[in-house]
Amino acid sequence: MKDNIRLDKFLADMSVGTRSQVKTIIGKGRIKVNGTVVKDSSFKIDTAKDSVVLDEKKIYYKSYEYYMLNKPAGVISATIDEAQKTVLELITEKSRKDLFPVGRLDKDTEGLLLITNNGELSHRLLSPGMHVDKTYYVETDKAIDKSGVYNLENGIDIGEDKLTMPARLKILSTGNKNAYLLTICEGKFHQVKRMFQAAGANVIYLKRLSMGKLKLDEKLKPGEYRPLTEEEIKSLTDSCN
Repeated sequence: MKDNIRLDKFLADMSVGTRSQVKTIIGKGRIKVNGTVVKDSSFKIDTAKDSVVLDEKKIYYKSYEYYMLNKPAGVISATIDEAQKTVLELITEKSRKDLFPVGRLDKDTEGLLLITNNGELSHRLLSPGMHVDKTYYVETDKAIDKSGVYNLENGIDIGEDKLTMPARLKILSTGNKNAYLLTICEGKFHQVKRMFQAAGANVIYLKRLSMGKLKLDEKLKPGEYRPLTEEEIKSLTDSCN
C-alpha cells in the first residue's frame, strides 16, 4: 500500500523545518525528487519509493522512531516546558518532530523511558487492561515490615476507590540500605512512592528498570539514549499481546 504525502509535510515531518520554512526551501528549488527539481509544495511523495534530496543530501523518511532513554533526575517527562528541561531535549539526533515520552517518570526518578511517535503502541503499553509489567529499583528510608510486604504484594490502599493490583516485591537488602525490586502493572500518579508510603516507608531513590519485555540498557548513563533494535521493538509489541 502506498504512503503518499505532500512534499512539504514530508520535509516538516523529518524536522527539516516548519511548514512555512520548508515551503520557502521548496520554492527556492533546493529539493529534488528522483533527480528532478520540484518547486510545488503540494507535490505528492511515495515515501516507500521516491528519493528526496535537499542540497544534495538525501532525506530518509521514517514513519516511526523508537528511543530508549536512561532518564536522569531533574528532567521532566514532557514534550515541551518553558521553565524546565524536558526529556525530548535530550534526544538530539531525532528525525521526527512528533516524538513524545510513553508515560511519565517523576522529575526525581531515573531509568527507562521510551520515546516514540507511535501513538497506538503507547496507548497499548499504558492501557490498564493490557497489564504491562513495569519493574523499579527502590530505596527507602526504613525497612518494610511483614504486614507492609503482604499489602504491597496483595493490594494496598493508596487513597483511591480500589486497592492497587497485586505487585511482586523482591527484598534486596535491609538495614544500612533498604533496597527492593517492585513490579507493578499499573501506572497511577506517583504510584510506587504512594505504595511504599502506605506500607510505612518513604522512597528516597527510584529507578525504572524495565517496561514489558524491554529492559534498560546498562551501558546507558543517565541522560544517554539510543534507538531501539528491531528485536526490542518486537518485544514491546509482544508485551501488549
